[in-house]
Amino acid sequence: MHAVGIDIGGTKIAGALVADDGVIVAEERRPTPAGDPAAIVDVVVGMVERLALGHQVVATGVAAAGFIDSAQSTVYYAPNIKWRNEPLRDRLRERLGMDVTIDNDANAAGWAEFRFGAARDARDMTMLTIGTGVGGAIVTGDRLLRGGFGTAGELGHLRVVPDGLPCGCGARGCIEQYGSGRALLRMANEIADAGGIGLALAAARDRAGALDGGILAEYIAEGDPGALHALRQLGHWLGQACASLSAVLDPELFVFGGGVSIAGDLLLDPVRESYLSHLPARGYHPEPRFVVAELVNDAGVVGAADLARIHAEAAPS
Repeated sequence: MHAVGIDIGGTKIAGALVADDGVIVAEERRPTPAGDPAAIVDVVVGMVERLALGHQVVATGVAAAGFIDSAQSTVYYAPNIKWRNEPLRDRLRERLGMDVTIDNDANAAGWAEFRFGAARDARDMTMLTIGTGVGGAIVTGDRLLRGGFGTAGELGHLRVVPDGLPCGCGARGCIEQYGSGRALLRMANEIADAGGIGLALAAARDRAGALDGGILAEYIAEGDPGALHALRQLGHWLGQACASLSAVLDPELFVFGGGVSIAGDLLLDPVRESYLSHLPARGYHPEPRFVVAELVNDAGVVGAADLARIHAEAAPS
């Protein structure tokens, strides 16, 4: 049995025909008409119809950045797309004539890692996606945690610094302001401004006009002391957040996805160190593992397709 997974981002829409073992059979990508919800529906419908052609498809799953209701039907709000209480499932189901589910993109990616990736041998997993912001997904007892209103797992808005830096969510001190790719760039710029170990970063910034993720990744890979210090700062904050999450969720492992996770142990080592230094009752209970996600850019479409297949199979005939 196949399902189609769609991952709608602010700039591109990715789609894939996915087998029930998580293998991608076919895929395509299109630009996102972010300011036109009707045009997004048109793009998704066309993509699903092309991907499903000649195959038995049981359902379509859509992953989107934003707040999704508990019925997996309505997008309450999306930060980069003009969706406000958008009945996306109904609009797509009417056009496609098949079962459709809507999920948060981080939930979909986390589910893919749980089912087919880095957490496939676990029952309880917490995933943090470290990109421009910080996304999250929680699986407990083999079930994806959505919460009473469907918006659980917004781990980027766990507060780690009282009255800290202002966050786009309206609060202050969220981990997104200290543990994201955007935060890493801010820390790298501060290190460049200070001189010393930041001289190479400052020189790179002068040449390019600004530091970006690609430049920073290159300097981290080369072992530049300023870039590595910025990454260790990031890991410190993420480890502190994970210690707080462990006290509530007690996961078997933490999975780190997103662009920053390509640093591997250069990121995970300071995360582990900070986690242990902030862990309540350290030494008196088992400690989780810390791993990097395996499915990378395919996680959203694979997870969305699998969640849709499960939903369709559970629905009354």
